[in-house]
Amino acid sequence: MRRPSKPLGLALAALVLGALPAAAGGDAAAGRKRAAACQACHGLDGLSKLPEAPNLAGQVEVYLVKVLREYRDGTRRNEVMNVVAKELTDADIDNLAAYYGGLQIEVLPPG
Repeated sequence: MRRPSKPLGLALAALVLGALPAAAGGDAAAGRKRAAACQACHGLDGLSKLPEAPNLAGQVEVYLVKVLREYRDGTRRNEVMNVVAKELTDADIDNLAAYYGGLQIEVLPPG
C-alpha cells in the first residue's frame, strides 16, 4: 500500500486533531478536592478500588471531559455514573479531568 503524500498526510493529521475537543484546562487542585466524592470507586489516587470501576490516573484529560459530560447528559449510560455526574458543573468536570489526567502512572512490563 502506498503512503499518502506529505501534504495529504499533514492535511489528514490536521483533520484528525481538529476533530478532538480542546484540552479542558481545569484546575487540578480544585479537581483533587472534588475527587473526594469519587474515591470510593476510583480512588483519590485514580487507581480503582472496585473491579467494575476504571482507573482514572493518567487518563487523557480530553477523554475524561467527554465521558463525564456524556454521563451527565445521559448519552453514556451507567447506573451509578449517570446519577453522580448529574451534579457536576462544567467547571467540576474540567477540574476533575485536570486532576486525574495529571496523575502520573508508571507502567512496567510483566516479568
